[in-house]
Amino acid sequence: MIKAAIVGYGNIGKSVLEAISAAADFELVGVVRRNPANVPAELAGMQLASDIADLSVRPDVAILCTPTRSVPDFAKHCLELGINTVDSYDIHSSIWDLKCTIDPIAKAHKAVSVHSAGWDPGSDSIVRALMLAAAPKGITYTNFGPGMSMGHTVAVKAVEGVRKALSVTIPLGTSIHRRMVYVEVEKGYSFDEIAKKVKQDPYFVHDETHVIEVADVDALLDMGHGVNMVRKGVSGSTQNQLFEFNMKINNPALTAQILVGAARASLKQAPGAYTMIEIPLIDLLYGDREALIRQLV
Repeated sequence: MIKAAIVGYGNIGKSVLEAISAAADFELVGVVRRNPANVPAELAGMQLASDIADLSVRPDVAILCTPTRSVPDFAKHCLELGINTVDSYDIHSSIWDLKCTIDPIAKAHKAVSVHSAGWDPGSDSIVRALMLAAAPKGITYTNFGPGMSMGHTVAVKAVEGVRKALSVTIPLGTSIHRRMVYVEVEKGYSFDEIAKKVKQDPYFVHDETHVIEVADVDALLDMGHGVNMVRKGVSGSTQNQLFEFNMKINNPALTAQILVGAARASLKQAPGAYTMIEIPLIDLLYGDREALIRQLV
């Protein structure tokens, strides 16, 4: 059995609990959260702690369900204890830098860290790589939504004066997106200042962003999302190859499922830091290797 700990218990953490519960080869040994005294019904009887080092059973892997910007610190702490980590870090432009920072730490402590193991970046990254292999010359467009972006929503919630927030991604085509941001503002704070800070955040600065004040964010909340990927390119010297991939999903549930697969795969890699396109697909899967090959190939 793979001994796993959940670090962070928001929407993704709750979905990871469900995914682990459904996995035949995982055992949850604890949950790390800011306030371990707060015990929701589904965690009754489970060990909770504010630091992974305080868990009585040492996990093989920590599934990091924290906000993206805190992933590097949590990953370093776990790896220094010799615990593998997986995360859904989603700032695309910084993934390589994160890998380069974490790789020597993981190797020094004979551990493995798998980064950006959600659905995008993550499983979609694998699809993009496959499309590139099939048509090495061409253009791939990744269009998200419409739906809630968890990473963007968390970034808005971190802005001082925001009580609640929701960021919805609207696809405009050819990988161009509009961000619709809905916020509840704390008393005493300026909505205009909050809107300015949101638009200057790296999550939003490159996209058309609209910030709207609302009375009740919860009335708008829907965790559905989706992606449409299209590649038009050339295979050898043959033009007009066209590939398309679509899915409509529950955002945290799919993120959690990919994280659990990546946690399984982390135990099969040499020490170091990896992204999902560097890991054999079969390592993500539960089951006998021969049976999987016979079934899938």
